[in-house]
Order: sequence, then C-alpha cells, then structure tokens
Amino acid sequence: MPFSAGTEAPSIRVPPNACDCHIHILSTRFPASPHWKGQPVLDSDVAAYRRLQARLGTSRVVVVTPSTYGTDNRATLDGVAQFGPSARAVVVVDLDIADAELRAMAAQGAVGIRVNFGTPQSWGPTTAERLEAMARKVAPLGWHVQIYATGDKIVELEPVLRRLPTPLVIDHLARLPPDQGGSHPAYAVVRRLLDGGRTWMKLSGAYLNTASGPPAYADATAVAASFAAAAPERMVWGSDWPHRGEKHMPDDARLFDLLAEWVPDDRARARVLVDNPAKLYGFPE
Repeated sequence: MPFSAGTEAPSIRVPPNACDCHIHILSTRFPASPHWKGQPVLDSDVAAYRRLQARLGTSRVVVVTPSTYGTDNRATLDGVAQFGPSARAVVVVDLDIADAELRAMAAQGAVGIRVNFGTPQSWGPTTAERLEAMARKVAPLGWHVQIYATGDKIVELEPVLRRLPTPLVIDHLARLPPDQGGSHPAYAVVRRLLDGGRTWMKLSGAYLNTASGPPAYADATAVAASFAAAAPERMVWGSDWPHRGEKHMPDDARLFDLLAEWVPDDRARARVLVDNPAKLYGFPE
C-alpha cells in the first residue's frame, strides 16, 4: 500500500459518502517550489491514493496543497479533476492573487485556503496580518480559511482568529504538546473558538500529536475525544496521507479506527464522516 503501513480494512463501519478531508497529492509532473528544501516530490498521486481509498472504504476526498508546492496549486487541482465530483480542493495563495484566478479555482473545486504557520512558505514567515488579509480576500467567495499552527501560535493568534470574516478550520487537533494536552492554554482557546460556532476541527494527525504512540495514541485520543464531544457538528476526519516527512508510515486503517474512541456513537461518527464534510466542503447531502 503506497505511503501507508498495513493492508487490512478498518474495523469500524464506513458509511456511504464518507470523506477523507485531508490528503496531499504530489506528482513528479509538477516540480517542487524553489523555496522547498525538505522531502522531494514523490508520486503520491491519484492512482496511489485510490488504492488507499479502496482499502478504507471512503469515497469523497479533500486535497490540500502541501508546503512543497508553495503557491503552485496545479498538482492539487489536477488531482481534483481526476477524482471528479467526489473531490474538493483547499489551495495556498499569495496576497497578490487576482480575484479572477480565485474564481477560476473555485470553478475547479476549490472551497478554501490554507494558511500555514508551521512549515517554510514561499513568501517567508506567515504573519497574523497576512492571515487576516487573505481571509478578507476569499470571504466574498464563501470560502473557509484553514490554519496549520502549533498550540502556542494558536494562543498568540486568538484575537485574530475570533474576528476572521470566514469560517475557520484548524488542522491536526491544534498541535497541542503531547505532554500537556488539555492543560495547554491552546486547548481553552480552541474550546472558546468552537463554542463561537464558526470554527471546525480536523480530527487528524494523531501521530503528530503523541508521545505514547501507536496503536492507541492515548494522549492524542484524549484531546480528540474532548474536541469531538464539544462540537460534534463541526468535526471532520482526515488521514493526512501520504504522511510527508514521516520515517515510519502509520497504518491508515488503524488511524481510521481511532474514531471509535474519539466519536463512540455510530450516528455521531456518520455525521463526522458524511454530514459535516458535505456542509463544509459543499458535497451533495
């Protein structure tokens, strides 16, 4: 299985139209951005992901432009075109992007932008001012803004995050330090944002938020279950395939099975996998 450990299917039931809300498509047809000094581009392409999709039993997908490509969204949009109506895109853009280009990407399935505070970007450091400016730029399209940031950065950004003119999506369980989890100040910030009614959380990246490790990821599980209980109507799940930068590939079926602990109720879990993504990303209900 490309970029994934294990071969078995998930143990829990996968409802029709279940969505994997966070993957990256890379292809050697599209070179890395000149700013990128990390892992080179490998063919974690649509054909490779379809094998994982068949294993998991999901049928919808959200493709997120990785830092590898800077503001070049060709691989993402090409991937969405190959997937067809079952896919949406979250793109990365710079401040000088023209409104016409944003509208063209919307026609190709883009529904949001990602603003990354965690890894090198083609424009250099990401600032709160840039986040606000980008949110104002895409708000007229009805898009959301997805952020990737550590817990410490989320604490720093709270005033800005509260006043964004768009829905907010937080990546990977808010990247709380595993040794602190719910006691870290960012946990309270995220809970306040969730209570505000316009913030969504990606239940993803357990292997990024753990010291205890697989298969239980007990520290990440405690945080994820708490967020899911707080706002089950604004939780979505993502695999984070192809797990860029990981030396040891996680088992995606086991990552999926963590939902049995994070969201124990079958109906609530179907909401996370089907209903919530349909609302956030504009899939047919």
